[in-house]
Amino acid sequence: MSAQGSEPVEKIASGPSSNAPNLTRALDFLETLIDARVRDVQDENPGTLPEPGFFDDGSSFGDFIRDRRPSFSDWVVVLLALAPHTRPQMLEAAFQKALKTQGEFPQFGTRRDSNSRSLIATGETAAFLLAGEDLEARFEVQALFTSDHWLAREGIVELESPEPGAPLLSGRILMGRDWVELLTVGHSSTPPFSSAFPARRIETQRSWDDLVLPAQTREQLDELLRWAKHEKSLEGDWGFGARLRPGYRALFHGSSGTGKTFAATLLGRSTGREVYRVDLSAIVSKYVGETEKNLSSLFQAAHRRGWILFFDEADALFGKRTAVKDSHDRYANQEVSYLLQRVEDFDGICILASNLRANIDEAFLRRFNAIIRFPEPGPAERSAIWDRSLPYCGATAERAALIETINGYELTGGGIVNVAQFAAIEAAARGDKALALQDLQLGIRREIEKEGRVFKVKS
Repeated sequence: MSAQGSEPVEKIASGPSSNAPNLTRALDFLETLIDARVRDVQDENPGTLPEPGFFDDGSSFGDFIRDRRPSFSDWVVVLLALAPHTRPQMLEAAFQKALKTQGEFPQFGTRRDSNSRSLIATGETAAFLLAGEDLEARFEVQALFTSDHWLAREGIVELESPEPGAPLLSGRILMGRDWVELLTVGHSSTPPFSSAFPARRIETQRSWDDLVLPAQTREQLDELLRWAKHEKSLEGDWGFGARLRPGYRALFHGSSGTGKTFAATLLGRSTGREVYRVDLSAIVSKYVGETEKNLSSLFQAAHRRGWILFFDEADALFGKRTAVKDSHDRYANQEVSYLLQRVEDFDGICILASNLRANIDEAFLRRFNAIIRFPEPGPAERSAIWDRSLPYCGATAERAALIETINGYELTGGGIVNVAQFAAIEAAARGDKALALQDLQLGIRREIEKEGRVFKVKS
């Protein structure tokens, strides 16, 4: 029996939108393929393989096959990765059924999971089913697991690294959790925060009217919004295509509290994209290779789901690289280089936030599409922020006079919000209906002293 060619899986009749019909047909096909290959090795008539068709039924599984049109070999690899999650005992049952005698069958190449005790396919399993003893065909199977193959690029299937000295294809065929969920229950859940997924979603229910910025800063943010709106049109209608660099990279720089994180959440809300703040301290691992692995899973998830990635306090990893004095310094610089490359290759919106532009490596600054400064607010901006932050209690004239009195203190927008919240809590605790100047001044004093500055009462 010879492996099928590279023709894509054929579409068949439509069915319901659940993934179950497609999965049932696909796994039945895989069982038949296993049976035929084992019988062929035993010099038995393998019979005729059914066509590996699919239902174009609007299910996530059907959409996956329709949009990507996998080759026969791609299809088999995907099914081998899915089988343990859908029919855990299928691989063992299928090849035991086809064997003439009971016993081990090392050509099958599976490995037993220590917890579930079910068999997990390896690269050798794929080679057995698709190549047999054909050496050239085995090399083609090996190419299915390279980093530039679309299954790896999209994070769908990964071949586990083999033990030192073990055959290259001896690693298990693994499917990412979100892809397993998408191709089974039809939707992917967000992984919990961990060192393997060092990001948390941030969002806001507020609007652009609540963000007070200079006109130049706001115009640059509007440029980013226009890119997000017209990106696909530029690629297609305008014919830029491959001439465009993928994605959009922006540096937000300015003091803490000037609106960098707030602006990122508003960009997400305006573009309908989820925003994930990346914890750089959780990315860097003391174990060689773990940093790259953690970053890879994060960027793959962001690519698939269209997330905006927001690297807060990016100086920690994107700053000027250190002189190489030992192996630790060399590896730290390798981590930075790898991260910079992933940021540059990311086809979505990637935002780096820094307190000081000067902290970012000059070599990387040239790679940004936009460098947006978030300055500390002047008197006019502070007045507008106070007006948006203070609750509307008390007479309008008294409120305006209160704002005029406290507006002379140099605070960022974040600081002003903190003061307004503090003063409101103090008033509520006393049962008052209006804010008191002394509470506002106490809140202001605390914000100023947090920054190491000296507080002076302004009359």
